[in-house]
Amino acid sequence: MQIHTLDKAQLISEVQLGTHLNHAVEGGRRADFGLMLAMLSPDYLETTPVDALPKPGKTESELRAYFELQDPQPLTTSERCYENGARQAQLFQDSGLADVRLLQGLQPTALTFPPQGTKGMPEEIYHNLSGHERRLLPPKEDATIQASPQDLYLSLIQAKRFAEMHQS
Repeated sequence: MQIHTLDKAQLISEVQLGTHLNHAVEGGRRADFGLMLAMLSPDYLETTPVDALPKPGKTESELRAYFELQDPQPLTTSERCYENGARQAQLFQDSGLADVRLLQGLQPTALTFPPQGTKGMPEEIYHNLSGHERRLLPPKEDATIQASPQDLYLSLIQAKRFAEMHQS
Protein backbone atom coordinates (compact mmCIF):
# COMPACT_ATOMS: atom_id res chain seq x y z
CA MET A 1 0.00 0.00 0.00
CA GLN A 2 2.83 2.39 0.83
CA ILE A 3 4.52 1.73 -2.52
CA HIS A 4 1.55 3.11 -4.46
CA THR A 5 1.43 6.27 -2.37
CA LEU A 6 5.14 6.83 -2.93
CA ASP A 7 4.71 6.43 -6.68
CA LYS A 8 2.02 9.10 -6.67
CA ALA A 9 4.27 11.48 -4.74
CA GLN A 10 6.82 11.69 -7.57
CA LEU A 11 6.98 14.95 -9.41
CA ILE A 12 6.93 15.07 -13.17
CA SER A 13 8.65 18.42 -13.70
CA GLU A 14 10.32 21.09 -11.64
CA VAL A 15 7.47 23.46 -12.44
CA GLN A 16 5.37 21.57 -9.89
CA LEU A 17 7.81 22.61 -7.15
CA GLY A 18 7.20 26.28 -7.82
CA THR A 19 9.71 28.58 -6.14
CA HIS A 20 10.62 26.08 -3.39
CA LEU A 21 13.58 24.74 -5.36
CA ASN A 22 14.96 28.26 -5.88
CA HIS A 23 14.53 29.18 -2.22
CA ALA A 24 16.34 26.00 -1.16
CA VAL A 25 19.30 26.93 -3.36
CA GLU A 26 19.36 30.55 -2.19
CA GLY A 27 18.98 29.57 1.46
CA GLY A 28 21.70 26.93 1.26
CA ARG A 29 19.34 24.15 2.42
CA ARG A 30 21.08 21.24 0.74
CA ALA A 31 18.87 18.59 2.32
CA ASP A 32 15.67 20.19 1.01
CA PHE A 33 17.24 20.67 -2.41
CA GLY A 34 18.37 17.01 -2.55
CA LEU A 35 14.94 15.79 -1.40
CA MET A 36 13.16 17.81 -4.06
CA LEU A 37 15.50 16.53 -6.79
CA ALA A 38 15.03 12.96 -5.58
CA MET A 39 11.28 13.37 -5.81
CA LEU A 40 11.55 14.27 -9.52
CA SER A 41 10.79 11.39 -11.86
CA PRO A 42 13.88 9.83 -13.45
CA ASP A 43 11.94 8.84 -16.56
CA TYR A 44 13.02 11.12 -19.39
CA LEU A 45 9.87 10.40 -21.33
CA GLU A 46 7.86 12.03 -18.56
CA THR A 47 10.05 15.10 -18.34
CA THR A 48 10.52 15.64 -22.08
CA PRO A 49 7.98 18.18 -23.27
CA VAL A 50 6.07 16.80 -26.22
CA ASP A 51 3.77 19.07 -28.16
CA ALA A 52 0.71 17.62 -29.74
CA LEU A 53 0.81 17.65 -33.52
CA PRO A 54 -1.44 20.30 -35.00
CA LYS A 55 -4.51 19.07 -36.75
CA PRO A 56 -4.07 19.01 -40.50
CA GLY A 57 -5.64 22.06 -42.08
CA LYS A 58 -8.17 22.04 -44.81
CA THR A 59 -6.91 21.82 -48.34
CA GLU A 60 -7.43 24.59 -50.84
CA SER A 61 -10.08 22.63 -52.72
CA GLU A 62 -12.04 21.99 -49.50
CA LEU A 63 -11.91 25.68 -48.60
CA ARG A 64 -13.02 26.66 -52.11
CA ALA A 65 -15.95 24.26 -51.85
CA TYR A 66 -16.86 25.54 -48.36
CA PHE A 67 -16.85 29.20 -49.40
CA GLU A 68 -18.36 28.35 -52.80
CA LEU A 69 -15.51 29.90 -54.74
CA GLN A 70 -14.72 29.20 -58.35
CA ASP A 71 -11.56 27.54 -59.59
CA PRO A 72 -8.43 29.72 -59.45
CA GLN A 73 -7.22 31.60 -62.50
CA PRO A 74 -5.24 29.18 -64.69
CA LEU A 75 -1.61 29.97 -65.37
CA THR A 76 -1.48 28.74 -68.97
CA THR A 77 -4.04 28.43 -71.70
CA SER A 78 -6.60 25.80 -72.44
CA GLU A 79 -9.33 25.63 -75.06
CA ARG A 80 -11.77 27.28 -72.65
CA CYS A 81 -9.43 30.26 -72.20
CA TYR A 82 -9.48 31.08 -75.92
CA GLU A 83 -13.28 31.02 -75.92
CA ASN A 84 -13.40 33.25 -72.82
CA GLY A 85 -10.88 35.65 -74.37
CA ALA A 86 -12.96 35.95 -77.54
CA ARG A 87 -16.09 36.49 -75.45
CA GLN A 88 -14.33 39.21 -73.43
CA ALA A 89 -13.16 40.97 -76.60
CA GLN A 90 -16.69 40.92 -78.02
CA LEU A 91 -18.12 42.14 -74.73
CA PHE A 92 -15.61 45.00 -74.66
CA GLN A 93 -16.72 46.06 -78.14
CA ASP A 94 -20.39 45.83 -77.22
CA SER A 95 -20.61 47.06 -73.62
CA GLY A 96 -17.36 48.41 -72.28
CA LEU A 97 -14.71 47.76 -69.66
CA ALA A 98 -17.00 47.24 -66.65
CA ASP A 99 -18.67 44.20 -68.24
CA VAL A 100 -15.28 42.76 -69.22
CA ARG A 101 -14.08 43.04 -65.63
CA LEU A 102 -17.22 41.31 -64.41
CA LEU A 103 -16.76 38.46 -66.90
CA GLN A 104 -13.06 38.19 -65.95
CA GLY A 105 -14.09 37.82 -62.32
CA LEU A 106 -16.69 35.16 -63.12
CA GLN A 107 -14.74 33.22 -65.74
CA PRO A 108 -11.03 34.05 -65.49
CA THR A 109 -8.81 33.54 -68.50
CA ALA A 110 -5.23 32.34 -68.31
CA LEU A 111 -2.42 34.61 -67.21
CA THR A 112 -0.21 33.68 -70.17
CA PHE A 113 -0.97 32.65 -73.72
CA PRO A 114 2.21 30.95 -74.95
CA PRO A 115 2.56 30.63 -78.72
CA GLN A 116 1.21 27.47 -80.25
CA GLY A 117 2.97 25.39 -82.87
CA THR A 118 6.47 26.56 -81.92
CA LYS A 119 7.47 23.32 -80.17
CA GLY A 120 7.83 25.04 -76.80
CA MET A 121 10.19 27.77 -78.04
CA PRO A 122 9.59 31.52 -77.96
CA GLU A 123 8.03 32.81 -81.17
CA GLU A 124 10.97 35.06 -82.09
CA ILE A 125 13.44 32.19 -81.94
CA TYR A 126 11.20 29.71 -83.76
CA HIS A 127 10.51 32.06 -86.67
CA ASN A 128 14.22 32.84 -87.04
CA LEU A 129 14.98 29.16 -87.69
CA SER A 130 15.22 27.93 -91.26
CA GLY A 131 12.86 25.26 -92.54
CA HIS A 132 15.61 22.64 -92.30
CA GLU A 133 16.30 23.49 -88.65
CA ARG A 134 12.58 23.41 -87.83
CA ARG A 135 12.29 19.96 -89.35
CA LEU A 136 15.12 18.66 -87.15
CA LEU A 137 13.39 19.79 -83.95
CA PRO A 138 11.95 16.96 -81.87
CA PRO A 139 8.17 16.65 -81.85
CA LYS A 140 6.46 18.34 -78.93
CA GLU A 141 4.42 15.31 -77.88
CA ASP A 142 5.48 11.70 -77.98
CA ALA A 143 4.23 9.93 -81.05
CA THR A 144 3.09 6.53 -79.85
CA ILE A 145 2.64 3.70 -82.28
CA GLN A 146 -0.99 2.82 -82.77
CA ALA A 147 -0.47 -0.80 -83.76
CA SER A 148 -1.45 -4.19 -82.51
CA PRO A 149 0.67 -7.35 -82.79
CA GLN A 150 -1.55 -8.58 -85.64
CA ASP A 151 -0.97 -5.36 -87.60
CA LEU A 152 2.75 -5.64 -86.97
CA TYR A 153 2.78 -9.20 -88.29
CA LEU A 154 0.92 -8.18 -91.46
CA SER A 155 3.29 -5.24 -91.95
CA LEU A 156 6.30 -7.53 -91.65
CA ILE A 157 4.84 -9.95 -94.24
CA GLN A 158 4.15 -7.08 -96.65
CA ALA A 159 7.67 -5.68 -96.15
CA LYS A 160 9.14 -9.13 -96.85
CA ARG A 161 7.05 -9.48 -100.06
CA PHE A 162 8.12 -6.02 -101.25
CA ALA A 163 11.76 -6.84 -100.53
CA GLU A 164 11.44 -10.10 -102.52
CA MET A 165 9.85 -8.29 -105.46
CA HIS A 166 12.57 -5.62 -105.61
CA GLN A 167 15.43 -8.10 -105.33
CA SER A 168 14.24 -10.12 -108.32
